[in-house]
Amino acid sequence: MSKTIELARQLEMLHINNMYKSDFYWTWDKTDEELAAVFAVADALRDLRERNKSTRVFDSGLGISIFRDNSTRTRFSFASACNLLGLEEQVLDEKVSQIAHGETVRETANMVSFMADVIGIRDDMFIGEGHKYQKTFMDSLEEGYRDGILEQRPTLVNLQCDVDHPTQCMADMLHIIHQFGGVENLKGKKVAMTWAYSPSYGKPLSVPQGVIGLFTRFGMDVTLAHPEGYEVMPEIEEIAKKNAKATGGSFKKCNSMKEAFEGADIVYPKSWAPFAAMEERTKLYQKGDKAGIDALEKKLLAQNAEHKDWACTEDMMKLTKDGKALYLHCLPADITGLSCEMGEVDNSVFDRYRVPLYKQASFKPYIIAAMIFLSKVKDPVSALMALDASKWQRKIY
Repeated sequence: MSKTIELARQLEMLHINNMYKSDFYWTWDKTDEELAAVFAVADALRDLRERNKSTRVFDSGLGISIFRDNSTRTRFSFASACNLLGLEEQVLDEKVSQIAHGETVRETANMVSFMADVIGIRDDMFIGEGHKYQKTFMDSLEEGYRDGILEQRPTLVNLQCDVDHPTQCMADMLHIIHQFGGVENLKGKKVAMTWAYSPSYGKPLSVPQGVIGLFTRFGMDVTLAHPEGYEVMPEIEEIAKKNAKATGGSFKKCNSMKEAFEGADIVYPKSWAPFAAMEERTKLYQKGDKAGIDALEKKLLAQNAEHKDWACTEDMMKLTKDGKALYLHCLPADITGLSCEMGEVDNSVFDRYRVPLYKQASFKPYIIAAMIFLSKVKDPVSALMALDASKWQRKIY
């Protein structure tokens, strides 16, 4: 029996009917079984590709990507996921579209979606705006479908917003599941989600928020560590507390990187901007206050510089369990002595974990493909079994 068939049979036991024709905004919107389904389908699609089986469930159609912030891994992961399933990706570049001439979100959404099956949007820079833009875009498509403008309503994959980065955090978790030999082995594992120094400012909060919002679903002991003043959204902390209580794990906060690293099985040192500062930044941009933005940037860089000791060094790694904790990062990392003078992680630490880091990133195309698959394929179990039985190869050797 192939791995794909085993995974399809596991999928058959899950209650996932609500995933069909649904959007993927935040991980905490999904049930435990729906998250398990994404992991199972991602692993099945990877197995099929490794065995040179075609995974094209679409004969035609578009995956529209809208990146309102820079991206390497997520951009190419979305393109790879669309191609894997038989969709062609089309990038909406706002600078060369009529958006630059004042075209509304409602109009843009409908005009790009006539033959689209999925929309992937990254909008992560401004607190209170990223998720709102995604929701406004999809509400416009719902209206267009209802009014008969669109033959079908595309589904959304959140490629990062101001609140969550579900494709990243789901890929992180699938990497962890494989590293520790299964979901059943995660309970009680200690996770350090810590702030780390960066010589730049304005990094989104969505990765640390996504991590505490997801990892607490697995009975893990999650610590969120940051200097005073670098808080994340309080509502996401409440979600993490609720998850930990429900799964028998724990969630706590501290203002010591050392405390978080002590005995940790997994460490995730990553810079982010303070929640309050990101709120202020959004208001300044809305007002067009360039002088205010420049002043805020100067203030935040100075604030960051007060915490250069918040770095994933060799000495810090020695505090972890057996000195061998799994090091995670969404990439790119600010690497001391390589990409910057002082940053989030020592060059020697990063280089030692380079292979597992790249493996961590390799799960993202399959996670995104699984999200699309489950939202667009009515009977995912039968579809996986048909792909497994098909003689159609991805390529001819």
